[in-house]
Parts: sequence; structure tokens; C-alpha cells
Amino acid sequence: MVLYAENTYLYAYNHMMILNSIIILINGGHFMNENIIKRNELLAKSTIKELETRNIKGYYAKDKEEALKLALDLIPKGSSISMGGCQSAKDIGLVDIISSDDYNFIDREKLDRRESLIRGYDADVFISSVNAMSQDGILVNIDGNSNRVSYICQGPKKVIFIVGINKVCPDLDYAIKRARNVAATTNAQRFDVNTPCKQTGKCYNCKSMDTICCQFLITRFSRHTDRMHLILVNDELGF
Repeated sequence: MVLYAENTYLYAYNHMMILNSIIILINGGHFMNENIIKRNELLAKSTIKELETRNIKGYYAKDKEEALKLALDLIPKGSSISMGGCQSAKDIGLVDIISSDDYNFIDREKLDRRESLIRGYDADVFISSVNAMSQDGILVNIDGNSNRVSYICQGPKKVIFIVGINKVCPDLDYAIKRARNVAATTNAQRFDVNTPCKQTGKCYNCKSMDTICCQFLITRFSRHTDRMHLILVNDELGF
């Protein structure tokens, strides 16, 4: 299993992204070729079937609006909610709603780090995305401080993943490579870190004290029925 950058992978991924950029045109946010939409729908639904074999409940959303509705249906009003830096949740407009008085949003920006960590473990709902996932339903996440991956493993009563179709990869090896070479190198740009990927955009499999790739979590099964829910969106979300 390869955990770091490979030129062949990067070339293939960059080529795919260029093709997607040609196909996906701006139209009030997004317009996608109908053949790509259909292919993505078929891929999403087959991936959801694989999730079910792993005791993870999957949902298909045709767009961001439907994803938002599905997410809110899974979160009763009054729920305590924790979240990492989930760009995908922001992309569908979920963060604005759960920050309202209808919910008890644990805003880590307003709390001491230790307090937010402990409160997050006891939350009713944890909202996350994945850095990548395989077509057979295995989830891949990488973390620096590791609060996100630890919440996924245990603690919050329910975990809701918001995932764009762009994060679905052919297999686990490909998913790990995407997590390292695309998600992590992009996320590094958000942080005040001194890592090679921050400077170059490429993974160097570094051991910098600032590395955001400290913990790798591969989720292949949920032992706890009805705890993990994944909304797979026919759109590009997050990094």
C-alpha cells in the first residue's frame, strides 16, 4: 500500500481535473454535462450499496440543496453538534443553519481547545467529510491534531459525512493517494504551517513538526448500527 506521492498518480489526477474543468461550466454556481451527471449518479448509488454492507447508512443527493435537506433530516433540533473544519458542510450551507439558536453548535473557535475537545466527544452529532473513499465504501481520513479522526472512531452518538462525488476513488490505494496528494496538500494551505507541501503543493511524506498527516484513519465497517451516515452528493465539494 503506497502512502505518499507518485508521479503517475499526480499526472492522472491532474488530467482528470482538467477534463472536469472543461465539462463543468459556471451557471449560477455549477452546470454539469448530463452524461457526467448520469455516470456520477450510477457510481454514487453503487457506492451506497457497498456502504450498506459495511453497516454505514448511505444517501444519494442530486445536488447541494438536496444534501442540505437530507442532513437536516438527520439532525433533530436542539441537538448538540460538533464539527471539524468541514468545507463540504460549508459548501452545502449546513454550517449557517446549525449555528442558529435551533441547535446547540459547539463552536471550537469560541472555546478553550481542551473544553471544545471534551464537549465534542459527548455531542449528539459530529459532522465531517472524508478526504477520500473507495468505490467499495472504505473511508479514508488524515488528521494532524487528530480530534476529527478520534470523533469518527468513538464518542459522538451520530456521525454524518457530507461527501462530494469528487472524493470517490476506484480503490483503497487510490483513495489513500488522493488523501495524501490532493486533500492534505490543499488543506495545508489553510493553516499556518511550515511544511514542504505548503510551499510546493506536493506531498514529500515529511516528518515536519507541522505536518498535518499525523494520523491515518481507514474506516471499513461500523460496528454500531445507525451511528454512521454518509450523504454522497452529485457535485464537487470540499478538497
